Amino acid sequence: MKKKYVRCLCILSAAILLSGCQRGGKPGTTGTCMYYVNAEGTGLGKEAYDIKGDSAEEEIKSVLKDMYKEPEDDDYRSAFPGEIKVDDWKLEKGRLNLYFNESYKDMDAASEILLRAAVVQTLVQIAGVDYVNFYAGGEPLTDNEGDEIGYMHAEDFVQNTGSSLHSYQLANLHLYYINKKGGRLGEEEVSVRYNSNMSIEKLVVEQIIKGPSMQEHQPSVPPETKLLGISVKDGICYVNFDDGFMNAVYGVSPELTVYSLVNSIVEAGDANEVQISVNGETDVKYQGVIDLSKPLSRNLELEEGGVK
Repeated sequence: MKKKYVRCLCILSAAILLSGCQRGGKPGTTGTCMYYVNAEGTGLGKEAYDIKGDSAEEEIKSVLKDMYKEPEDDDYRSAFPGEIKVDDWKLEKGRLNLYFNESYKDMDAASEILLRAAVVQTLVQIAGVDYVNFYAGGEPLTDNEGDEIGYMHAEDFVQNTGSSLHSYQLANLHLYYINKKGGRLGEEEVSVRYNSNMSIEKLVVEQIIKGPSMQEHQPSVPPETKLLGISVKDGICYVNFDDGFMNAVYGVSPELTVYSLVNSIVEAGDANEVQISVNGETDVKYQGVIDLSKPLSRNLELEEGGVK
C-alpha cells in the first residue's frame, strides 16, 4: 500500500511540550493543566490547574478568564499577548467557537500559533468540549494559503511535539473519486503543500470535498459539505460532518461516496478504519443505505482494478 511522502519546506522553531495532562483529571502531573508560552516565546509549558465550574459553560468562562492571567512560574507567560481578547464564544454539541477581537490579526506567526495551541490544549480538557474553532474580527481564521483552519482538537498539535510548530510540508496523496462511468473508485495522485499543524487525515478529507482535478473523475462528496472535526485514536479516524454531507451526489451511489472517503483516509494516514458521524451522531444511514453506526474498513473491491 502506498503511503504519504512528506518533506519539510520551511521551519519556524517553536516546539510544544504536551505530555502529562489528561481530560477530566485532578490537578497534578496526570490531571488538568493550564498551558502557557515559555519565557523565550518558542514553545509551550504547563502548570497544574483545577478547572472550576458546575457545567461546561461555566468551566469555559473560568478557563478563558484565567488564561489572561500571568502564571506563578517566571519561566512561563500568558499565551494571550497585548490586547488579544475573546469577545464572545458559543458551545454547541461539543464544538466551541471562539470569537477574538480584531487585534488577533496583528499577531506575528509564532505568537499566533502558540496562542492557538495553548487555548485548544487547555479547553479540550473540559468535558463537553471536543473541538475548538477560531474567529478573528468576525471572520473565520485562515492559514497563509487563505484556507479556513476550521475545528481543531488536541491531536492537531500533538503531532508536532518535539518538532516545528509552524512549518509547511508537501504530501503526495492517493485519493479516490468516482470514475467517469460512475461505477468504481478512480485513483488520483495529487501533491499538496500544507501547514504541518493540520493532520494528514484532515488534509485528505478537505481534498475529497474540494473534488478531483482529472477530467476522467467526478466528485464523490457534496461540495457544500463542511468538516466539523476529525481525529485519530486507536487506529480509528473519527470524521464529523455537517448536514451537507447527507445530500446526494448526482449519479453516484451512496456506497461510493462513503468509501471514497474511507479508502482515501486509510491509504494516506495511520488509521485502519473510519468512523463517520453527522453533527456528532453515528446512528445514521447515509442515503438510507450505508450504516454509519460502526467504523468502516477499506473496500478494495470498489476501486478500479479491484476484485468484483
